[in-house]
Amino acid sequence: MKKLSIVCLAWGLAASGIGAASPLPEADKQARQIVSKLTLDEKVEQLLNGAPGIPRLGIPAYNWWTESLHGAFGPGATTNFPQPVGLAASFNDQLVHDVAAAISTEVRAVYALGRHKPNPNRIGGALNTWSPNINIFRDPRWGRGQETYGEDPFLSAQLGKAFVHGMQGPDPARPLVTAAPKHFAVHSGPESTRHSVDVWVSAQDLEDTYLPAFRATMVDAQAGSIMCAYNRVNGEPACASHNLLVKTLREDWQFKGYVVSDCDAVVDIHAHHKYAPDAPAGAAAALKAGVDNECNGATLSHTPGLGERYKQALARGYIREADIDTALVRLFSARLRNGDLPGLAERSLPAAQAINAPEHRALALRSAIESLVLLKNDGVLPLKASARIAVVGPLADARRVMRGNYSSGQTGPTQTVVEGLRQQFSAAAVMLVPFGPSITDGDPVPASAFVAPDGSAGLRASYFNLKPGSPPDVGKRRFQAKAFASHGVAQLESRAGQFAEAGDVTRTVWTGFVVAPETGSYRLGIAGVKGHVRVAGRDVALAKRPTRWAEPVALAQVDLQKGQRYAVQFETESGAGAPPGMVWKRVSRQPLADLRAGVQGADVIVVVVGLTSDLEGEEMPVKIDGFSGGDRTKLDLPADQRAYLQAAAQLGKPLVVVNLSGSAIDLSWAHANAAAVLQAWYPGEGGGQAIAQVLGGAANPAGRLPVTFYRSADDLPPFDDYRMAGRTYRFFGKPVVYPFGHGLSYSSFRYERVTVEVNDDGKAPSLEVRTAITNTSTRDGDEVAQLYLVPPRFEGGPRLALRGVQRLHLKAGERRELSWRLDARDLSFVDRDGVRQVMPGSYGLSVGGGQPDTGAPVERATFSLARQVLLPR
Repeated sequence: MKKLSIVCLAWGLAASGIGAASPLPEADKQARQIVSKLTLDEKVEQLLNGAPGIPRLGIPAYNWWTESLHGAFGPGATTNFPQPVGLAASFNDQLVHDVAAAISTEVRAVYALGRHKPNPNRIGGALNTWSPNINIFRDPRWGRGQETYGEDPFLSAQLGKAFVHGMQGPDPARPLVTAAPKHFAVHSGPESTRHSVDVWVSAQDLEDTYLPAFRATMVDAQAGSIMCAYNRVNGEPACASHNLLVKTLREDWQFKGYVVSDCDAVVDIHAHHKYAPDAPAGAAAALKAGVDNECNGATLSHTPGLGERYKQALARGYIREADIDTALVRLFSARLRNGDLPGLAERSLPAAQAINAPEHRALALRSAIESLVLLKNDGVLPLKASARIAVVGPLADARRVMRGNYSSGQTGPTQTVVEGLRQQFSAAAVMLVPFGPSITDGDPVPASAFVAPDGSAGLRASYFNLKPGSPPDVGKRRFQAKAFASHGVAQLESRAGQFAEAGDVTRTVWTGFVVAPETGSYRLGIAGVKGHVRVAGRDVALAKRPTRWAEPVALAQVDLQKGQRYAVQFETESGAGAPPGMVWKRVSRQPLADLRAGVQGADVIVVVVGLTSDLEGEEMPVKIDGFSGGDRTKLDLPADQRAYLQAAAQLGKPLVVVNLSGSAIDLSWAHANAAAVLQAWYPGEGGGQAIAQVLGGAANPAGRLPVTFYRSADDLPPFDDYRMAGRTYRFFGKPVVYPFGHGLSYSSFRYERVTVEVNDDGKAPSLEVRTAITNTSTRDGDEVAQLYLVPPRFEGGPRLALRGVQRLHLKAGERRELSWRLDARDLSFVDRDGVRQVMPGSYGLSVGGGQPDTGAPVERATFSLARQVLLPR
């Protein structure tokens, strides 16, 4: 009996995902030993994202602040994959897994590069990541919706799980990189009020919409961390919420990992939410609720004494030292398990060559192709090989737009749309027509345009240290007159930290020239640095201070001559501003006249319109028509683009509209007037090539919309209303431009009759669904089979809900059988009291290429469930 008991116990542990030989208990044991040796002063500093080193114990510094939403952050060019909303449009969880695995490899390679000189004041370089963003894109006005997997809880859960599995690897107890799904919970704009807003949400919406993706990533995928949000939820700051962090996360979901705050969310508890009287009380509220690691933006500027708040809270009796120890054990255990600290089995790390490796660039291209959604096609696509193509619009030759937000300052080779088309067809067949000045202007100046003072390629970078005793304020510091290092760089990049002579605060000065590739009118700007460009004896694009994060760059319009050198000088200090860069854009002074002249010899006009992540994004100081603070105030394209589209449509040529955006746009005019419409999102470094391959027929589109494309924001409830009624395809009953799940192909498909079998083992019901699909065209292609349930009518219930997805490749004429098994959770819905359950009654079911009643090929069935089954949260 004793032997049998031991076997059963070991089996039980293994079945729960933590085997008897799991390193998790050993990691906790070693972490407790480390914590027991720390002084109180050392302990409180380890609670912050910028954890300093502890030399006497051999513990290196570690900055938990690492972002890798759709690519690693590193010192050089990393692979830039499509923005997550674009990855979601693939409806392909295996693809998302593969993308996350590639990012994980590059994160570890970046970590390896900086392993011998970790910097607690620099973002990136750790073995954890604050990704994925699995908030629900409930309203198209939200600027950060581009970071998510769309509006549907089921799809977000499936893709979120795939990302976590890919990032962490096969063993969650020993993750390759620790994933932290964010922002827990009920977070989706407006950006302008996120630090203070109190979001009231019903129990039904919380359980039905806002929590499923988090439960899936934490319980099913076993993410090792989670990030709490800025906002309050039903009266409690998310980072001090007993209901979210204790009851739901720790008790209901049995989460054992560490919680990190969003950056300055702990500060918000007292400063903006007024939930606590002062900073020590706010820090105590977060720690007591279970926040283990505080992201504080002041760590990037070397602000001392940030841990004092915790000491004051301890002195006042708000917390115990045991509370601090509990958090630190979780943090050091995580560093042991991911291999940052020695103690468990040694981990090998990828070589630097893994960063932007050829196989990752190929995956970026495949991801971009799978993300593209063909919304309309009157037969003009694919373009004929002999077509003469005029490429027009503000984003026709834009490069930066491809990257989206939360991307590294440098990416692998990235083609614009016009460059991709010239590669796909020929340079002679593709004509670029410059657009006039636009709010979307501003592309990084390529390295090839810079010339150093000695005539070599690039710029000259010189590095200076702060003099001892200088004041701490940026702009008032005194720096040493002699540079401690100077060398050539390809562009505005600082390598000061790579030199042993570098102090805590350094100044980088770049000098050289910029050379225009073509004669014309250019708009110039400088980001993240002070400096100027000298043209015709005067300084233009003058920046007297570095721009702040997400601050719009002021642009000056000047005429430049091809081949002529224009002197440039830039300077910045470590931690002073946004990433350094010079931007420009060649523009037309008479865009409509140039349009009419430029398309005369063309057979077709490809007009590239849309937005950029400098207009829609995270909490940015933008306030212009249609945009406010990073969010959108309406769903239209910018006014100049709408006028340009209308002018292009009057020229008697077929119009192909390519839209680049991270959110839904009102494309009703394009749908009514263009021959074809392609939604391209922010498609990453492979975007230009992918768009060209789809337009030219080298690739067959199959992406589907992960969000609804509405006609107007006026059709929606107020942006700050978090009730789901009247939002997303599940609850919206008005006409739309394009529905969730919509997408066309160059192939055609036929579905066969759906069969449904209900099984009930006495514990919970399940459903077996079977059908077959045939590619009825002469082209090989992908199809996205979507399974929707229509539940019995109940108060607050959805119209229908996605419950199954399969993306499959079918050769011309190929037939394949498909099946799904829906378990009790797949079959469940949530009542008004927030109780998740399988409801008795009659159900509708459809399987097809989109939602039923939207024009997609669909087959339907019905079934009934006999009894109610309550499910755990």
